[in-house]
This record gives sequence, structure tokens and C-alpha cells, in this order.
Amino acid sequence: MQTLDHDAAVDRVRQALALKPDGILETLAAEHGVPLRTVVECLPADGRKRIDGAHFVAVLEDIAGWGDVTFICHSKDAVVEFSGPVPPGKIGHGMYNLHGASGLGGHLRHENCKAIFFVRRPFMGVDTLSVQFFNAEGEAIFKIYVGRDEQRRLKPEQVERFAELERRFPESPTSH
Repeated sequence: MQTLDHDAAVDRVRQALALKPDGILETLAAEHGVPLRTVVECLPADGRKRIDGAHFVAVLEDIAGWGDVTFICHSKDAVVEFSGPVPPGKIGHGMYNLHGASGLGGHLRHENCKAIFFVRRPFMGVDTLSVQFFNAEGEAIFKIYVGRDEQRRLKPEQVERFAELERRFPESPTSH
């Protein structure tokens, strides 16, 4: 059940996004005291699609074939970015384990992913496409952005892969 305070915060987030659609979403979440997922859910409907977090492994397996992307972990204290391919992974010991020969690697708690969003939005004056993974608290686990070419344009083959992957899964309802 949503509270009046929460509903008012959601209204303020929507107003802020209307005034500045390319702002930093994490900043809006902090300013209005809502989880990042709530801010993403306030994006225009044609700018986001939510699917169930149960598709975590299938989504990452697909992205592992895209080539160089930007992988971002954003907390209140750091924004860590990695540019390169997402390596293939395998489930073991309760984790989805990334097996890269070099570059990105690690162990992800795939069962904690409760929602995945395909997000299309402007950021700092350019269009972006990202796949964002959220836990039960509505905080981002990590985000993966479609890569750019030497002229800073979105890579066309990855734009198509993004659209294909987005169409592959049924949409899940948002919380408001």
C-alpha cells in the first residue's frame, strides 16, 4: 500500500523529470526519498519496460554476445564504470559467476534480482539505452548501457540487439 507521502514524492519526481528529463536518476531518488526503481517507473511509458527479475540469467546470456558495452555500478559513494564485453556466466554456489578471461568478472546474486528495466532516455544531451537490474528494495544492482562508436553514436547492431531482447520478454506491471 502506498502512503500519501510516497504518492506526493512520486508526483514530485514526475514533475522533476518533466522539467529535466536528462538528469541523474539517482540524484532524484535521493532528493525525494524514494528508491531508484520508483524514479525509473516515473519515466515516460515509451521510455521504459519492466520485466520480471527471473529473466536475469537469460538477459545476461544475451548481452554477453553484444560486444563492448558499459557496465555501471552506482552507489551513494561511487560510480564504477567498466567498458568492454560482459563475459559469459554460469550459476554455481548460489551466484551467477562471470567468467571473463580479462576485464569484467565477478559473482552476482541473480536470485536477488526482482525487476529488470529496459530504459530509453536522454542523458547529458545524448540518447541512451540501458538494461537496469533491481533488487527487492528497489535499488539498482547494476546497469548495462549500449556501447558507442568512435563518433559517440550508439552502435547500431547493439541497438537492434537491445530492441530484440526487450521484445523477447513480457512486460511486468510497475508498482504505481
